[in-house]
Amino acid sequence: MGRGEFLTTRWSLVEAAGAADGERARAALSELCAEYWFPLYAYVRRCGVGADEAQDVVQGLFADLIGRGDLARLTRGVGRFRGFLKTAVRHHLANLRDRERAEKRGGGRVRLAVDFEGAAERFERQGGREADPERAFDRLWALELIERCVAELEAEYAASGRGAVFAELKGALQGGDEGIDYAAVAERLSTGEGALRVAAHRLRKRFGERLRARIAETVARPEEVEPELDELFRALGP
Repeated sequence: MGRGEFLTTRWSLVEAAGAADGERARAALSELCAEYWFPLYAYVRRCGVGADEAQDVVQGLFADLIGRGDLARLTRGVGRFRGFLKTAVRHHLANLRDRERAEKRGGGRVRLAVDFEGAAERFERQGGREADPERAFDRLWALELIERCVAELEAEYAASGRGAVFAELKGALQGGDEGIDYAAVAERLSTGEGALRVAAHRLRKRFGERLRARIAETVARPEEVEPELDELFRALGP
């Protein structure tokens, strides 16, 4: 991936969230929060904060980031956005312990449009296996990236009339060829087994491209993409 192809969508959102224009900043901040709130929520829960209180902590973190101007000072050169958010939530929790918390957190502030319904159940299902806050954050960050890439691929295949192919072959994205009965799928789709194997290879390649593009949006330089990808795969391991 050349520098000209290095995507910066998420960093553009960060910069917009730190802009002086209040409405533009609020819209960008809401989008950032929608994408990254769950790994932060898992981090906070693993720090011993209850489910309802954790929602307020995450909302307060994002509100503080724009209120103090932290995002306005943040640039792409500082490194990985994942690392920035972990540091930010760690400091935010420390500050909350030093002052009166509770119901004052949202006073006079705009509540961000994040749907926390079902967050506790989702946390137990996806984030409950990691006791360490940072490991929980990294694991959920990786899962979020993968889920978004899969959803984007599904939409891409549906838009090009290949929705049925994606539905049959999406298992190849994680389980490889072993989980697919190519002969049976070929019969259902009225195509050849060889063509299906080629299609599965292309699907995996396209998934890898989308995943790397997503990661590229959250790191400072193109050469950081592969190390970040390696770290995220390790976070998904045992």
